[in-house]
Amino acid sequence: QVQLVESGGGLVQAGGSLRLSCLASGRTFSSLVMGWFRQAPGKEREFVARIFWSGGSYADSVKDRFTISRDNAKSTVYLQMNSLRPEDTAVYYCAAGPLHGSSSSSYNYWGQGTQVTVSS
Repeated sequence: QVQLVESGGGLVQAGGSLRLSCLASGRTFSSLVMGWFRQAPGKEREFVARIFWSGGSYADSVKDRFTISRDNAKSTVYLQMNSLRPEDTAVYYCAAGPLHGSSSSSYNYWGQGTQVTVSS
């Protein structure tokens, strides 16, 4: 069993930055693929980024603006979000699982989510 707790969301103006954090507990963190997803009102949950050992994979909509990273010693994964746009407004979820993938079904464990709101 893995517990995930996100933090770092908030309200920011367009063009600004936020860093989300996700603290994991309950299982060897380094063995997990970690991902970030988001869900905007009225829309389906969508993949944002994922990471295993190092380097990340990104959705086209966030590539070159967002950076995913992890600190295995702290059991924490981060999402640095720069050049934020109003369309980035969503609840952001941290996810963990044993498999690489961009689909929600690749992940077994989910956090509660943190709200990110970007004003124009």
